[in-house]
Amino acid sequence: MATGASWLCYYYAIQNGVVSVVVPIDKLSIVVSMAFSAVVFGERYTRRSLTGLALIVACTLAMALFG
Repeated sequence: MATGASWLCYYYAIQNGVVSVVVPIDKLSIVVSMAFSAVVFGERYTRRSLTGLALIVACTLAMALFG
């Protein structure tokens, strides 16, 4: 149900908002997912996975700022 609600909100935002703002915000959901798994499940991340996360965040911010 949460996934369905998320998609409905996403498509609503795309229809009524500026896509260049909505999409980068959506792409940062991976940060929330990783933080949640670390806090709730005690997930430990390697340097490699944190480097990948940093690249995702940096590229998403670049897309939001310069796109």
